[in-house]
Amino acid sequence: MDKQQLLTKIDKAWSGLQTSIDGLTAQQMTQPGVTGDWSVKDILGHVTAWEEEALKHLPDLLDGKRPPRYSVLYGGIDAFNALKTVENRARSLDEVQMRFDQTHARLLDYIRSAPDEQIATETRFRRRIRLDSYSHYPIHAQAIREWREQSGF
Repeated sequence: MDKQQLLTKIDKAWSGLQTSIDGLTAQQMTQPGVTGDWSVKDILGHVTAWEEEALKHLPDLLDGKRPPRYSVLYGGIDAFNALKTVENRARSLDEVQMRFDQTHARLLDYIRSAPDEQIATETRFRRRIRLDSYSHYPIHAQAIREWREQSGF
């Protein structure tokens, strides 16, 4: 895979996530129950948190370091997600949406500047990008679409 192919994969999955939220009102975006007790706002904060994690750990992967384990730092991925949900619930919807867009733009910029050899094959670097972006977004886009269908939105 080359860099443009990777960016295209990310863009396609990102567009699907964006389409899943198109037309929702602020009230609908903050209504719990999309995934468990998460609202669309919570999901946007969650996606942002994982893109931020990618941005934090991708440079370490380039340096040959292993990122710390979430089980050690937070008590597991579920605990990390819960912590980030609490943090994002304290933010306004506008702030969550702004961070969602800005963090994604930063991730794309970082990938554009990344060494080609880290993208050409299935490296830890590319795996981290996949897990925190184009394989992650569709899971939440699908949940939002199903919730919208059930809710009549």
